[in-house]
Amino acid sequence: MRRGRYGTAAALAAVLLLAACSTGEQSTLNAVGSGARRTEGLWWLMFWISMGVFAEVMAMLGWALWRRRRAEAVIKGGDALGLVTVLGVAIPLVILVIVYGVGLRDLNALASAPGGADVNVEIIGHRWWWEVHYPDRPGAVTANELHIPVGESVRITLRTADVNHSFWVPQLMPKTDLIAGKTNQTWLHTDRAGSYRAQCAEYCGQQHAFMALLVIAEPRARFDGWVSALAQPSTTTLSAAEQRGRAVFEQGSCAACHTVRGTTAQGKVGPDLSTIGSRWSIGGGAAPNDATHLGRWITNSQTLKPGNAMPPQPVPTQDLPDLIAYLQSLR
Repeated sequence: MRRGRYGTAAALAAVLLLAACSTGEQSTLNAVGSGARRTEGLWWLMFWISMGVFAEVMAMLGWALWRRRRAEAVIKGGDALGLVTVLGVAIPLVILVIVYGVGLRDLNALASAPGGADVNVEIIGHRWWWEVHYPDRPGAVTANELHIPVGESVRITLRTADVNHSFWVPQLMPKTDLIAGKTNQTWLHTDRAGSYRAQCAEYCGQQHAFMALLVIAEPRARFDGWVSALAQPSTTTLSAAEQRGRAVFEQGSCAACHTVRGTTAQGKVGPDLSTIGSRWSIGGGAAPNDATHLGRWITNSQTLKPGNAMPPQPVPTQDLPDLIAYLQSLR
């Protein structure tokens, strides 16, 4: 029993490590966004102040130990009071005032996007996935993936559909909470194209660790093309196998919970699957988006992400390859 427990723990640790490696680093100390750079700067300021205080304390400790060895060493009351006043009151007060002032400056700067927002996005947190809407483009909806234009500010409106969550893109912006019954806002801005992993930073239940989202920063023209395509009906040119898979999707239980634009599937319970074939992962980072894992997710997603809201699907074995082929065609 003990061996099995340790084996399970080791397997989970390996999965988490591989997931982190496959999606790049999540470090506030490698900031590429305007908001995250302020957080990084404040962190380094506090770090070097802490190193200075530590060096001062160690120097004073060494000096005190050295003086103690000298029998004639006596510190007069006035000298002791001066040391306490300068090192214990004056210097810490100056440090606290500086850090407090810089912190207020950064909080004020983080309150609004630089130059105003050029793009609006609405993100809804669910257990355990992210629903992403582009309100400026009606019908543009996706899940666990956010595209933004490089060099422009993006206003993010945040709300939750269930429990509290927290939206955090370490390399782009500090955390912003999604609080039940309340709407919050944050913003993203970066001048560097790339993919940056976001994460829920507020414990929200069993699969909190697999509530990830990928932020893709790209040139404006590519972003506009992606959003325009996102609002259009899904691919209509299908192979024979994909057409059979579409029929399985629409006639089975899938359509009751999921939407695929341009089809009769208009379910609102689970993520919109109109672009599932091109997404970076399955289940908010729980598994790679390939045929094998997609098949496992359809038949019994609990084997990949225990506790999620999707029950096992009664898809006949002979129909599963066609259904997988259809879902992979949705881009």
